[in-house]
Amino acid sequence: MARHVDPSRVVGTARVSRRTKDLIRELRPGDIAVIDHLDLDRVAAEGLVEAGVAAVVNASASISGRYPNMGPLLIAAAGIPLLDGVGVEIMDALVDGERLTIDECRLVSEHWSGVGDRQTLASLEKSIEAAKETMGDELERFATNTLEYLREERHLILDPPQPPDIGVDFTNRHALVVVRGADYREDLAALKRGGYLGEQHPLLIGVDGGADALLDLGRRPDIIIGDMDSVSETALRCGAKLVVHAYPGGRAPGAGRLLELGLMHHIFEAPGTSEDIAMLMAFEGGAALIVAVGTHNSMVEFLDKGRAGMASTFLVRMKIGPILVDAKGVSRLYESRVRKRDMLALVASALVTLLVVTAVSQPAKLFLESLWLSLR
Repeated sequence: MARHVDPSRVVGTARVSRRTKDLIRELRPGDIAVIDHLDLDRVAAEGLVEAGVAAVVNASASISGRYPNMGPLLIAAAGIPLLDGVGVEIMDALVDGERLTIDECRLVSEHWSGVGDRQTLASLEKSIEAAKETMGDELERFATNTLEYLREERHLILDPPQPPDIGVDFTNRHALVVVRGADYREDLAALKRGGYLGEQHPLLIGVDGGADALLDLGRRPDIIIGDMDSVSETALRCGAKLVVHAYPGGRAPGAGRLLELGLMHHIFEAPGTSEDIAMLMAFEGGAALIVAVGTHNSMVEFLDKGRAGMASTFLVRMKIGPILVDAKGVSRLYESRVRKRDMLALVASALVTLLVVTAVSQPAKLFLESLWLSLR
């Protein structure tokens, strides 16, 4: 639903961070989000809209023209003013928490003033169309990088990884891998509504912020895996097994946070993305089916994540392909079938109806009494 704000002037509390996903957790309705996010991605834009910000100020270009990212369009479509290309100096000059006024293209606070490009739906749509026309160059670079990484990471298929023993038995179980990507809320809601979660009781694997998505659904994740940079402390303390993604060479940035919190965890050293190694862990553990929610599959989604190629994802999908399905397919299957609990409810209602009819119908009572006497 579009929000109605003064299109020319906005006043609010400035909240400043170079990491948009960290800032989103701190925002309150009416705040002005000040970010430095080149090519604002869809998931970040959705988070800003849901936070109810009064405006978004971006030190960088929300759409650079490399590819048609849709994040800025979501901001504008929600009726939220977007001021672009303000310059990186704002990140140090502006004090977090101070009052900020946006007047058309000008920003003014107690300590700083500057200007930026005021974006509109029309200007963003024009930029997106231009990006589509030049996307061929980006596609070529992306494909070249992917092929290069394929040579480097081919051992993902040739050499089975060695996931840590975390004390979870995957054998012949379904594993639901949740990434906070495109349409993850809708997909999770459909799985719950259709009965899949209640009937199959899959192992629930939250990839970073995907753990919070599961908690929001009322489900506790069994495993949380990733860099641990976009998952809440509440989720980390929910009782799930914690697996930190370490990169080749052993560097595991997420381990530091868990050590500070005093939380037991395991390390899984592997190339690729955290969602890749989550799927590999389920596959190597003997899962019968892996259901993916919000995972990244297209070039645009990978560019949104700041990745230059998708070699590891390509290789992992090749390896686990026979048991990997998308959540949308599963939810459609379950919504089109008669569930056991619905059948039981139908039988129960029929029995109740029969008892009521028998109780009020004298011929039916006489028939049942005669039948009972003959059986005796």
